[in-house]
Amino acid sequence: MTPVELSRTVLHAVRRAVDAGELSVAVPTRAVVAPPGPGGCGDYATSIALQLARPAGQTPFRVAEVLRPYLVGADGITDVVLTGPGFLNISLDRAAAGVGLVGEILRRGARYGYAEQPDGRVVQLHCPHDLRAVVVAEASARLLRSQGALVRVTAEGFEDAWASVLGVTVDAVGVAPAELPVNVRPVPVPASETADLMSLGRDAGRWALLHPAPHDRPRTGDEHLVQRESNPLFRVRYAHARARAATRNAADLGFTADPGPVTGSGSGTPTVTTPLADAAPALLAALADHPRVLAAAAEHRAPDRLARHLVAVADAAVPFLLTVLPRGGEKPSAAHRARLALAEAVGAVLAGGLDFLGIDAPDHL
Repeated sequence: MTPVELSRTVLHAVRRAVDAGELSVAVPTRAVVAPPGPGGCGDYATSIALQLARPAGQTPFRVAEVLRPYLVGADGITDVVLTGPGFLNISLDRAAAGVGLVGEILRRGARYGYAEQPDGRVVQLHCPHDLRAVVVAEASARLLRSQGALVRVTAEGFEDAWASVLGVTVDAVGVAPAELPVNVRPVPVPASETADLMSLGRDAGRWALLHPAPHDRPRTGDEHLVQRESNPLFRVRYAHARARAATRNAADLGFTADPGPVTGSGSGTPTVTTPLADAAPALLAALADHPRVLAAAAEHRAPDRLARHLVAVADAAVPFLLTVLPRGGEKPSAAHRARLALAEAVGAVLAGGLDFLGIDAPDHL
């Protein structure tokens, strides 16, 4: 079960409780599921009971008690534990959840994590005459559109070099009316460092502006260009290139991707290589968290959250990617096809995430 499917399952549980007369509420259009917070347990948690408590006229814990039986009986859910004031902590059948997650990513490709339909929001992002603000606003607009919003980006000033070097655009330039204040204002790049930033080029320059949190001063040195592990952008693009290379090399060996369990061999004997045992669960967890990260980055106008998430995915992926292809005289098995499917899912998430930031994801590095 994927996070999107789990969200639907939670809503279905609410609907069943309403139909049974146990809750008297309007069924919401969305149920947020996320990794458990402090004090939580399981694979995911939802605060839907806290959301429904007031309209239901009951305590959050009582609402959670009502919903729990409807969730425990759902396919793919192995347990539901109530914690705190009424959080529902959900444990999944991890093997089935991992296969379903990879399948969903491969089906949706770069659109994994997008909202299913427009939500009717109209968002106006307005920037000062500042390079970093414009780049942050443009990336935030892409994220907001992925979550169903209609977005317009305007700036009080704009330089042609920003478009030619960094590829950034806005919908309109000029002083906005009083009722539209500046609402995107990260710490700017000092004027004395703007030339250094522009000399980084489009990809490294945009990363330098988008990777730090808005309240942090961006670094404009050539550390963003070095091809080694100290450079987070290099790690993300390297992991993407390795994932794409796995597909090419697998084709040379005559096999293709097929989602399935990744921890077995052709004979069904568990594969006990440390990289696989350690990396696959962490990687699946990072990929499963991608839709939540996109939604949060859009809501808070914070593309830096996505940038840091891509680094986390890449760091989890690299050890796993070492296990994808057969070694020595080993023949391709169902497990290798499953690992290739997970590698292709990694490539899709990293490419889609870099595209939100306006950064290329090369297949060769």
